[in-house]
Formats: sequence, structure tokens, C-alpha cells
Amino acid sequence: MEPLKPLVFKRDGKPRLGKGFSLGELKAVGLNPKQALKLGIPIDTRRKTAHEENIEMLRKALEAKKEAGKSEQEKMNNKEKTRKGEKGKK
Repeated sequence: MEPLKPLVFKRDGKPRLGKGFSLGELKAVGLNPKQALKLGIPIDTRRKTAHEENIEMLRKALEAKKEAGKSEQEKMNNKEKTRKGEKGKK
């Protein structure tokens, strides 16, 4: 997965890539700064703006990580089931 980079807007209104997400954007998706850092989401504490595009980007990224976590958990459960089945056969 490519690293997340938020959009910030210059004074003339042109978008560019920012260094990290603002605390307001993190709060809007229900994350605190510690959780965001654990998930590898960059934070820029100097930014005060919360752009809707960035909030949507964060929501999609969190959903994708949850789905990846579920599939990873299912793989682990399947491995455990096969190991238990092998033990019973011996």
C-alpha cells in the first residue's frame, strides 16, 4: 500500500501534497494521534484545516486496513485448523 499523503491548498487555491493529516481530520474519522502513528498515518500538528477530501481518503484507508486485518485473521484461523487436523491424523 502506498503511503497516505493529504491534499493541502496553496493560497491561490491550487492543491499540493502535504506532510501529514491535521488533528481535526483524524478526529473526524475517530482516530487519536497515537492510533494514527501505529497505523502509519502521518500527522502534521501545525495544520488547522480539515478538508473533506482528506477525511474521505482516511476513511477508505481505514476500511482497507480493516479488511486486510480480517483476511489475515482468517488465514491464521485456517492454519490453526489445519494444524489441529494434522495432529489428530498422526
